[in-house]
Amino acid sequence: METYGKILLIAMPAFLILVLFEKWYGWRKGKDTFRNMDMVSSLSSGVTNVTKDVLGLSIAIIAYSWLVGRVAIYHIKATWLTYLIAFICIDFAGYWVHRWSHHINIFWNLHIIHHSSEEFNLACALRQSISTLVNPFSFLLLPAALLGIPTEVIATVGPLHLFAQFWYHTQHINKMGFLENIIVTPSHHRVHHAINKEYIDKNLGQIFIFWDKLFGTYQKELKEAPPVYGITRPVQTWNPIRINFQHLCLLVKDAWRTHNWKDKFTLWFKPTGYRPADVAEKYPVHKIENVYQFDKYDPPSSSALNVWSWIQLMMILFFISYFFGSIAAINSIDKYYIFWYGGFVFLSVYALTELMDRNRYAILWESIRCSLGLGFLFQQNDWFGAGVYLSSVKYIVGAYFIISLVVTGWFVIRQRNEDQALVISS
Repeated sequence: METYGKILLIAMPAFLILVLFEKWYGWRKGKDTFRNMDMVSSLSSGVTNVTKDVLGLSIAIIAYSWLVGRVAIYHIKATWLTYLIAFICIDFAGYWVHRWSHHINIFWNLHIIHHSSEEFNLACALRQSISTLVNPFSFLLLPAALLGIPTEVIATVGPLHLFAQFWYHTQHINKMGFLENIIVTPSHHRVHHAINKEYIDKNLGQIFIFWDKLFGTYQKELKEAPPVYGITRPVQTWNPIRINFQHLCLLVKDAWRTHNWKDKFTLWFKPTGYRPADVAEKYPVHKIENVYQFDKYDPPSSSALNVWSWIQLMMILFFISYFFGSIAAINSIDKYYIFWYGGFVFLSVYALTELMDRNRYAILWESIRCSLGLGFLFQQNDWFGAGVYLSSVKYIVGAYFIISLVVTGWFVIRQRNEDQALVISS
């Protein structure tokens, strides 16, 4: 937990700098692939994912350490070759997890967040799931376990394998020659994120593209079919927490509403997108039919709201950076504080993105968030030990919460008045 937090203290600024660089590069070249609110939503999603991971809020049904202890044919030492073999084993497992996530209804909920952006850029790479509370796929590491690859090697290579999937989420790199036959490139991954019928569920590899060629899921990028990004049932929200559970909620509703008892128990494992006929007819869900003619999600937002969204995002990144750098110290004060802090981070993201969605309940969520933050200050007379570094931190953080609540309230009132004026004028 603490070690991963330290790694993220380096990785998060690096990812943010690269995202901002791509934004600047696209603007400079006249091909800006970012929209402000979409970018803030993507970065917010990254915050929730790393917070969940650091808190360890997921359970593996079969732990790798248990697996290797029981099925290893022999044990190999941790050399550079061991790390290479582990990397290939993890990538093989990743291909199949990815494939099942695209093809099985219940598992799509674990992956929908990553495809939810209607843009394709480095920021959308950070849209990672928080709904993987139970990981049923550890058995896919059986090849590594049979070879007796040490647990610490898998634990080291796993994050590196994940981070190595960041760079190819871009529209600014064209095809890469002979590398197109070996590794996943931006061209391959543009195909993967596209909703064009010829591209859906293709190029599922994470690092190596030869898995797709071997298992029949490869598709090259076609000049006559420029990729269109997103999902065919658009999420229609900037809130990454709601996106994470949107598909699951639909499945629960469909299972409850259908009169077909067989469907109640089997729809979870049907092909992704399956809905019982009676429910689909009575409770239709919007689906994009023509990928070249649809309106992207883009609720009205003023310049002031765009600026405020970035201010709030920077504050969230400040809070989470302190969290990751002080996990041991926070845990020493009270073992439950890290979970309270994690809940505060989730509330912060939820309140911000609800405001971006122009949801009038944003003020309610912001009130809960600020009340929780002020409660921490009152109880501790400090902000989780930060007073050691800056004695006035409790006054600064307290003032921030008060200002944040007032500004959010002002935006909610302004948005309500704008909506009412629009109704009257129409």
